[in-house]
Formats: sequence, structure tokens, C-alpha cells
Amino acid sequence: MTLPPRGGAVPEGAGHGTPAAPLGVPLQRLLFGGVYGTVLASALASALDEGEGKPNPGYDALWILVAALAAAAAHGYAHAIAHWTGGGRRATAESVRSVLAEWPLVAAALPTVAALLGAAAGWWGEESAVDVILTVNTAALFGWGLLAARAAGQGWGPACRVGLVDVLLGLFIVSANALTH
Repeated sequence: MTLPPRGGAVPEGAGHGTPAAPLGVPLQRLLFGGVYGTVLASALASALDEGEGKPNPGYDALWILVAALAAAAAHGYAHAIAHWTGGGRRATAESVRSVLAEWPLVAAALPTVAALLGAAAGWWGEESAVDVILTVNTAALFGWGLLAARAAGQGWGPACRVGLVDVLLGLFIVSANALTH
């Protein structure tokens, strides 16, 4: 990935001239999806409760994946309809493209799904999986913040500070998890 010149931040929603991430998705959409998907998966995993029933990590993994797919579809569709114009491209085709471009949000939830599937396979308990999920996802948030700042042309010091601010999102979820359990 080629980084834009120092100070070359790209405005929200820009797609033309924006450095492309894998599969041609604009870098901003990759970063948005990464952060949003990581936070969503962390919050959902944190909400898993060992109530009265037996934990079912396979079922939980499925629902986290469904929630990520639904969030991606909703965001992509909302983005598409917000940019509809009278003389623009066909609304249906544009909507489908916009929804499919939200794959980074779903991809960011996959480590959480994988950890829960490992628990379903009996490799570890669901509670241990959630602890690992929250740790890994908090570290991933640092990475997303670092990548975003570097892509915007920031030096390593400021980029690390942005990463640490993103870590606060993860620590908020970890703290909420500790307080509610």
C-alpha cells in the first residue's frame, strides 16, 4: 500500500484518488469497516452471558456474523441512498455495489467468530474465548488507528497516539464487560 504524502488526508466519503485497499476498496472504507466491525464484534462478544442456560458459542458466533452482515448491509444501503441523484446511476446497481463494498466490516468481525467457533469445537471455554477476543480486538483497534494516521501522512509518534485513542474504545468495552459480569 502506498501512503499519500504527509498531510494528505482524504475527506470523508472520497473515493476517487483515495489510495485503494485490497480488492479496490477505498482505504477510508477499509479503515471505517475495520474499526466499526471490530468494535461491533467486541461489544457483542462482551454481551455474551452465562445466564441459566448452557453456553452455546457456535450459536453466538453465528449471530455475531449475522449482526456484522446486517450492519454492513445497512451501512452500505444507507450510504447509497444518501447519495442518490435524479440523473445518477440506477439506484439498485449502486446500492448493491455500496453494500458489497462494506466487506471490511464483516472481515473485521471474523476473528471474533473464529474464537467462538474454537470454543464450540471444545478447544477452550466461551469465557476464555471472550477474554481473548477482547484482548485481540483491542490490539486490532490500535492497529486500525495507527494505519489510519499513517495513511493520512502522520508520523509514527502522532500515529501511535491515534492508535492509543482507538484502544480507548476497546478498553471501554472491556471495562463495561467487567462491570456487568
